[in-house]
Amino acid sequence: MGLVISTVNMKGGVGKTTLTVNLATCLAKYHGKRVLVLDLDAQISATLSLMSPHEFANTRKKRRTLSYLLDNIIQPNPYSKLDIHDIIQPYICNIEGLDLLPGDLELYDEYIVSETLHQQAAIVNNPNFETVWNHFERVLIKKIIESVSEYYDFVIMDCAPGYNLLTRSALAASDYYIIPARPEPLSIVGMQLLERRIAKLKESHQHTDPLNLNLLGIVFIASGGGLLSRYYNRVMRRVEQDFTPRQLFSTSIPMDVNVAKAVDTFMPVVAAMPSSTGSKALMKLTEEFLRKLP
Repeated sequence: MGLVISTVNMKGGVGKTTLTVNLATCLAKYHGKRVLVLDLDAQISATLSLMSPHEFANTRKKRRTLSYLLDNIIQPNPYSKLDIHDIIQPYICNIEGLDLLPGDLELYDEYIVSETLHQQAAIVNNPNFETVWNHFERVLIKKIIESVSEYYDFVIMDCAPGYNLLTRSALAASDYYIIPARPEPLSIVGMQLLERRIAKLKESHQHTDPLNLNLLGIVFIASGGGLLSRYYNRVMRRVEQDFTPRQLFSTSIPMDVNVAKAVDTFMPVVAAMPSSTGSKALMKLTEEFLRKLP
């Protein structure tokens, strides 16, 4: 079974998608791994980093997105014609071993989810709605990936900013999570909040189906001012107080305009511009990522 990894941060704009798609690409292109990228963010940034808007529009028109799979779990349809194998886009960016499960602009209806779970609670005469919710949260993403994870070395999920249902379910289905962060003082607050939420998530499942979820590491991605700024040093001192050296990636990703330019080509920078500064750092990070795994 492939390792399942979530990239997650409470804060947006920290380089989460950049890390996800480039880590996945490096693993497939330069290390011969089979990798599936899941886009769990309604902003579909990971999807549009790997396919053009025109390709996505055609894919969505055919309903070959994550939304179709979520609908069939929330409200099972015996007449459904597609399964996950039909929806996964293989050899994305013409890279052997790199597949994509595209996201969607509208992933699920919160009202329908709540209504469905209340009905389930009533059917089993369970007054504890939290128990029903926790089970649903535990299996939602797990059900989607369990039939294909054996075909991959890694399943990497790009979670939305914040802490919504899909993010919690992705974490519940994961073996590890990675926190990308900007080297700015406020980043530490977001990391602390996330760690508290994850601790609570683990606690809510410990009596039924304990989570085997661990932090693989924090990756710093530079913003204005560079990695040697006083802000970076201040953040690092505070982070080192809360996390062990093992929980921090030693490789940081520097500011590189080529990373932004690569987005316009709908291809990860490590494939579009492999000799760029950002690409070299991401390749080095991927090697460190592999060393961190048991």
